[in-house]
Amino acid sequence: MTSAASPFTATSPVLRRFAALLEPQTDAQIERLARESAALTRQHFGKTIRLFAPLYLSNECINNCAYCGFSRDNAILRVTLDVQSVVKEARHLASEGFRNILLVAGEHPKFVSNGYLERCVRALVQEIPSIALEVAPMETPEYATLVAAGAEGLVVYQETYDREVYATMHTAGPKKDFDWRLACPERAYAGGFRRIGVGALLGLAAWRAEARALAAHLEHLLRTCWRAQFTVSLPRLRPCAGEFAPTHPVADRDFIQLICALRVCFPQVGIVLSTREPAALRDALLPMGITMMSAGSHTEPGGYTGQGREDLHFTVRGKALAPADSDAEGATGQFEISDTRSPREVADFIRTRGFEPVWKDWDRAILDAPAPPVDIAAVA
Repeated sequence: MTSAASPFTATSPVLRRFAALLEPQTDAQIERLARESAALTRQHFGKTIRLFAPLYLSNECINNCAYCGFSRDNAILRVTLDVQSVVKEARHLASEGFRNILLVAGEHPKFVSNGYLERCVRALVQEIPSIALEVAPMETPEYATLVAAGAEGLVVYQETYDREVYATMHTAGPKKDFDWRLACPERAYAGGFRRIGVGALLGLAAWRAEARALAAHLEHLLRTCWRAQFTVSLPRLRPCAGEFAPTHPVADRDFIQLICALRVCFPQVGIVLSTREPAALRDALLPMGITMMSAGSHTEPGGYTGQGREDLHFTVRGKALAPADSDAEGATGQFEISDTRSPREVADFIRTRGFEPVWKDWDRAILDAPAPPVDIAAVA
């Protein structure tokens, strides 16, 4: 890759092997790669699949991103949930079993500020043990405030590591700043987040080049932010408002090869698979390297319980023109999901494959609990 395409040009034995595993493979080679990937996953993660659900807070956004349903210029129904509505959505997810929730919002300083996010986290932290955020990049002190409120995970995708493509896709708003976004995981780490997720949105640029840059970024983060746990997500573009079509679609076979190559080269990193992917493919990928899955997802604010419908408004080019019609079904989603099974159906299938769905693997009490006394005599 050239420096114009990616900020990461250094090579290492791991990155060279990763690049080699991305080269065209025969069916037999893919099968061997999948077996190695599965074995390494069992070795480092056992037979567990961590389940989570996204909870969308707001689809207001000041950025123009060609591929996103929330893009400012899209004429869609928008809403920002108040804190009580967020609590009701979260309680619904908790009733379905989830104890790991990802709070998602567009970027809009009027509606989605650090203060709003902090209030949402504080309102949920006593009922939801694991709260992660997928929101606009912030400064380190803002991240520290959210960590103090109870958030323990942050997800930020670079979208594309190709600078030229990035500039083409992001034409207005703070998200235009490639380097500001690129440094986000390190600011989050400095702010105290213990789980950090990175990824690339597949379909915007050639997948092999994108994957190599993502791997280089991940290697850099593992070296510099070594106390954090990292996950990687490889979302493929899905239909959304604006009708953007992927310029570089990724075939299922290539997608499988990429996931297995990541597992083989980064055996201790979690790999996330969302409901963007169809049920049959998610089922097939389950034993090959996946460690975390979403289930029963909605990508619109209020999607689980209908919260916020009374505050819906229609926007065109960032301006609210009128309240929504009284018969409007709800806010516009970020994209269409593909796997529409319920959380219980997903969990049941995971069990049929001999794996264990994990709804909760973290509790803040682990950090809050005092250290047990040490018996000095016994140690001596």
